[in-house]
Amino acid sequence: MTSNSKVAIVTGAGTGIGKAASLALLRDGYQVVLAGRRPEPLAEVIAMVDAPGRALAVPTDVSNPDSVTALFDAALRLFGRVDVLFNNAGVNAPAIALEDLTLAQWNNVVAINLTGMFLCIQQAFRVMKVQMPRGGRIINNGSISATTPRPNSIAYTATKHAVNGLTKAASLDGRKYDIAVGQIDIGNAATEMAQRMATGVLQANGEIAIEPLMDVNIVGQSVLYMANLPLQANVMFHTVMATKMPFAGRG
Repeated sequence: MTSNSKVAIVTGAGTGIGKAASLALLRDGYQVVLAGRRPEPLAEVIAMVDAPGRALAVPTDVSNPDSVTALFDAALRLFGRVDVLFNNAGVNAPAIALEDLTLAQWNNVVAINLTGMFLCIQQAFRVMKVQMPRGGRIINNGSISATTPRPNSIAYTATKHAVNGLTKAASLDGRKYDIAVGQIDIGNAATEMAQRMATGVLQANGEIAIEPLMDVNIVGQSVLYMANLPLQANVMFHTVMATKMPFAGRG
C-alpha cells in the first residue's frame, strides 16, 4: 500500500466494477466512501482490506437527490473533502424486444444511469469548487455501449450514449473549478452482470456466441490510474476491454 491522503467516492461499490475500483483505491491508500443500495455488500468489500478508519459505507440511491446529498455530506463529515468521484452505479433492463420494453423499465434505467449520474456530478461540483485545495476528478462509467449497442438494449444504450454528453459537458464546465472529468468505457469485465457472455449472448447478426471476459481487477487498476493523474492532465475517454471480444469489427 502506498501513502495517499486523497478521498474518493465510489457509487455502485458493493459488487462488480465498483467493488474492484474500491479495492484498488483502498489498497493504494485512498480514503474511500462506498455507496450502494444495499449495506451488506458494502460492508463485505470493506472487510476485504485492512484499512481502519479509511473506509465508510453509505447506503445510497443515486436516483434520489436527497440521498446523493447525504452521501457527499457523510464524506465531508468524516474526511473533510472529496478528491475523486467514480460515477459507476448503473442498471440494465431485461434483454427483450424494443417494442416489449415497458415505460417503467425504461424509466428505471434512465433514473439510475443518467439522472443518478448527473446528480452525483452536480453534487461533486458543489463540493469540489469550494474546497481547499480546490478541484478534483470525476470518472464516469460509460461502457462500450456508450458508442456501440447490443441487440435488445435500447434503454441501457441510450443512457450510456448520454453519458458521453455528460462527460463532455461536465469536463468543459469543470475547467474553471479545476475539476477534471473523464470516462471509462468497459467491455466484458467478469462481473455478475456480464456472466451471460460466458454462456452465449445474442450478436448483431442474430447468432448466439460466447464472448471472452477479462479479470474485473484490470478495470480497478484502470480507474486507479485515472484517479492518480495530476489535475493538469485528464483522460477524457479510456476504453478497456477483453482483447478478443467482438467489438472492433462488423458482426
